[in-house]
Amino acid sequence: MRDEVVHETPRTHSGALLAAVAVGILLGLGGVIWSFTLSSKLATQQQALADASAQNAKLVAAQRETDARLNAATEEMKASLGITQQQLDTRAAALQVREVRGERTTARLATAQQQTAGQVAAVQTDVGGVKTDVAKTQSDLADTNNQLTSMKGDLNGHSTLIARNSDELEILKHKGDRNYFEFTLVKGQKKQVGTVSLELKKADSKRSRFTLSVYSDDKQYEKKDKSLNEPLQFLSGKDPMLFEIVVNNVSARNTVTGYLSCPKGAPESATVAQP
Repeated sequence: MRDEVVHETPRTHSGALLAAVAVGILLGLGGVIWSFTLSSKLATQQQALADASAQNAKLVAAQRETDARLNAATEEMKASLGITQQQLDTRAAALQVREVRGERTTARLATAQQQTAGQVAAVQTDVGGVKTDVAKTQSDLADTNNQLTSMKGDLNGHSTLIARNSDELEILKHKGDRNYFEFTLVKGQKKQVGTVSLELKKADSKRSRFTLSVYSDDKQYEKKDKSLNEPLQFLSGKDPMLFEIVVNNVSARNTVTGYLSCPKGAPESATVAQP
């Protein structure tokens, strides 16, 4: 029994030791493996970091190269255009000034257009008024012309238009086919009228009759006992032309007033009343 006990105790201690040694070996192997694995991971990470640093360096270099090229291109462009920044600023300022001037010019043009439109409207109004006045004047002239009296002359019996007052005489003047000389004659006084001379011989205001002499071309024509507004005709000039005398009024002071009418082609006097 004892021999069996003595032999069993050493077996127990040897097994435990072996187990402990085995565990130690396993732990050592595990540590070695873990260390190797950790070292491998660390080396991998360090390589990745180195690769990233190298890539970053390449990117920085590429960026610098790009910036350098861009700056060079910009300077080359500025040089080719011959424009500096100051020139650009100056041109920008000039453009702004032109724009402001353009706006002012546009405003002035708008104002001028408004003023012109107002003036045109005013002129159109005035023209309309003038047309109205002209139409009225033409109408008045037509009415007055219709009122002119046609009388037979004492020379050839030909009817002619005569003026009985100053208004009607203006109508005759505007016809433009004859010259007219207005006169006032006093009895006993010889007076130059146009290219002839007239002398009142007799005036009867009660009967509105008169007698006068006409001196023309070294000849004397007596118009005796004539009435108002009667055309007194005679020929005068190198190429005889028809002259007419019309007396419109006989006053109590032995005075008569009227006018002398002669063709446009007849010699004119400085006192001719132009139409």
